[in-house]
Amino acid sequence: MALKSTIFKAELQIADMDRNHYQDYPLTLARHPSETDRRLLVRILAFALHAQEGLAFTRGLSTDDEPDLWCRSLSDEILLWIDLGQPDEKRIRKACGRAREVWIYSYNDRGAQVWFDQLAARLERFDNLHIRHLPEAALARLEGLIERNMRLQCSIQDGVVWLGNGDQGASLEPLQRR
Repeated sequence: MALKSTIFKAELQIADMDRNHYQDYPLTLARHPSETDRRLLVRILAFALHAQEGLAFTRGLSTDDEPDLWCRSLSDEILLWIDLGQPDEKRIRKACGRAREVWIYSYNDRGAQVWFDQLAARLERFDNLHIRHLPEAALARLEGLIERNMRLQCSIQDGVVWLGNGDQGASLEPLQRR
């Protein structure tokens, strides 16, 4: 018998001073049985960094033809494609061809550096590709925020992200790779 996804609910309050975006989002996230708390946290952070009308979580780990998050236009054009981890070159090429803007958030320090070093030269041709790395130490400080029902506050200013729940919180600064 296959394991089912675990449902997480989050009330996310975003104050993004960099983009002048202030809004509350009620989120429902399905965590795949193989997904870790850290990866779920990275999905929430990616949502906060790109929050806008139409941004949605997809089926994620269970499908190959969708990103972890995306934003589609009313005419079904993919405006924003967000992948997490270390996608292979073929997937990145496909995403850059299908979406107006592609963002990748890596989060495994040692593995991400090796992955980026191997692909960096071949990714130069994609003008719509942005890669950021979320440092492991900062994510470790934030993992304690993950609960089945969460009330999270997120502030973004000058590229620094602060995430907390009223009792605890920490900041991190995504490192620009590309």
